[in-house]
Amino acid sequence: MTALRIIGAGGHGKVAADTAAALGYADIAFLDRSWPDRTSNGAWPIIGLPDAAADMLRFCAVGDNAARARLWDTLDLEGAPCLVHPFTSVSPQAQIGAGTLIAPGAVVNVDATIGRGVILNTGCSVDHDCVLGDFVHISPGARLAGNVRVGAGAWIGIGAAVREGVTIGAGALVAAGAAVTEDIPDNARVGGVPARPLT
Repeated sequence: MTALRIIGAGGHGKVAADTAAALGYADIAFLDRSWPDRTSNGAWPIIGLPDAAADMLRFCAVGDNAARARLWDTLDLEGAPCLVHPFTSVSPQAQIGAGTLIAPGAVVNVDATIGRGVILNTGCSVDHDCVLGDFVHISPGARLAGNVRVGAGAWIGIGAAVREGVTIGAGALVAAGAAVTEDIPDNARVGGVPARPLT
């Protein structure tokens, strides 16, 4: 089976490695300079720096959206695989960009379009006709109704709910448990029920 090098040996990296193992990848190892005193992350070794193994299949599993986007460009990760855990429900009509991770229990419905380097975390749902930009993170248990638009680099917090047809701007942050009923501008930070700007 195919070897895989995972950039980022934090908690999200461990989820990516576990998903890759469930998909049958062999020889999984991490590339990360942030853990000088560690030689492994879970069951998998940390073997080098992020810019190593350029000739191998690599996946960026850095949880921070902006850092993931920077590494994507710096390390030329356009060929990164999608890691879709076997315990997900993804419509065959959904479009999934390179380097996206879809964690266990996630649902992606018909005609959803998911950008590059996106994290669809445990138990989240992305309903029909949603469009997610590059390097978005949908946290565990978050729910997007149909026709939601999420701009590049936005982060939707744990358990948040987004009403159908809403647009969330690029770089926006939706706090955990928020209920989003109106459009959110770029780089805004909102929370509460209903969601309002955070100061």
